[in-house]
Amino acid sequence: MKIAWVIALKEIRTFFDSLTAYILLIVFLGFSGFFTWLYGSDVFYIKQASLGAFFNIAYWTLFFFIPALTMRSLAEENKTGTLELLLTKPISNLEVLWGKFMACLMLIIIALLCTLPYYITIINLGKVDKGVVLCGYLGLLFMSSSYIAIGLFASSITSNQVVAFLVALFIGIFFQILFGMVAPNMNGALGETFDYLSLSSHYEAVTRGVVDSRDLVYFASIVFLSLMFAESSLARRNKTP
Repeated sequence: MKIAWVIALKEIRTFFDSLTAYILLIVFLGFSGFFTWLYGSDVFYIKQASLGAFFNIAYWTLFFFIPALTMRSLAEENKTGTLELLLTKPISNLEVLWGKFMACLMLIIIALLCTLPYYITIINLGKVDKGVVLCGYLGLLFMSSSYIAIGLFASSITSNQVVAFLVALFIGIFFQILFGMVAPNMNGALGETFDYLSLSSHYEAVTRGVVDSRDLVYFASIVFLSLMFAESSLARRNKTP
């Protein structure tokens, strides 16, 4: 884990040495701020102390931003050959993956911390359910962790950043939209299975202030399986002459 942490710190410095981190922060705050306070929300008029509008827009904004964030994590290093050089050192594939995963998650955490002024503004409008707000942020972190892991898997199977972005987005669409759309049209165990696979149903459950063990297992399973698939992909690349 120490090596993974070193890789994470190196990656986060790389984000801020380039324009990646600044673009993510500016665009994320711009989108979330615009749709939370200026469009689609009349929070100032009805004096409703709620960050529901923010959590709804952040949910979709991060869905598109995270594949863009992760697409170069492994694809670019595959293309330039620096990944093979890195793996010649006494570093395991999982340590590399966990390091990059933590770096991306830290950047998302920084982006969410930058939205704390939203909360400060809201509490001045009225009484706020702090538990719901906390669960809203937890829901965004759980969702982001899942899509970061999926993005790393997509980035591990190609050396083309655009392909990595599209693959991550394609996989994400199933969890974000399709499973939830199919579930109501299915009966019995099949409908329950599709409903359980829908990330939106688990995200909505968490943001309502109910953190159930099934939701935690769901998000943890996506992260674990995605990173295992990514590790398997890297292992096959290493064996390829």
